Amino acid sequence: MDVKPVFNLDLQIACDSPNIPDEDHIKQWLTTAFAVEAKQYGRAKKLAQPFEMTVRIVESAESQTLNNDYRGKDKPTNVLSFPFEMPEGIEGLELSILGDLAICAEVVEQEAAEQKKELRSHWTHMVVHGGLHLLGYDHIKDNEALEMESLEIDILAQLGVENPYEERD
Repeated sequence: MDVKPVFNLDLQIACDSPNIPDEDHIKQWLTTAFAVEAKQYGRAKKLAQPFEMTVRIVESAESQTLNNDYRGKDKPTNVLSFPFEMPEGIEGLELSILGDLAICAEVVEQEAAEQKKELRSHWTHMVVHGGLHLLGYDHIKDNEALEMESLEIDILAQLGVENPYEERD
């Protein structure tokens, strides 16, 4: 049976960029990502019940602060993921929260220009990439990176986005 994730998306816009995708697009990208992942690998099967998540679009300063506080890197970055962890001592609470994403609009726009990618495609990639991090995917080790990138390529293809890892002229 295919997983059709049902979730409440709390979209927070904390910057003035005119190029931010709307909530419907972000939700569509995440829905596709979670459905494809559930079918191919199964981590998202836990998302068969309704859940909540937040996507916050931030300015460079907020991204830099978060990146420094949580990763020890004093610079803004494209996307940060914060998977939800139930605090100890809370049991039996019917709370299904996947986590939060913080996406820096300025960095996404700069990367798209530098990498000669269509901005909407790069936004799609960053949202999908962050969503996979919330499911526990990572790209620190080579084997993990290959698995995550392969899954991203499959998801993005279903969304009509070219392979973001191919070299561009």
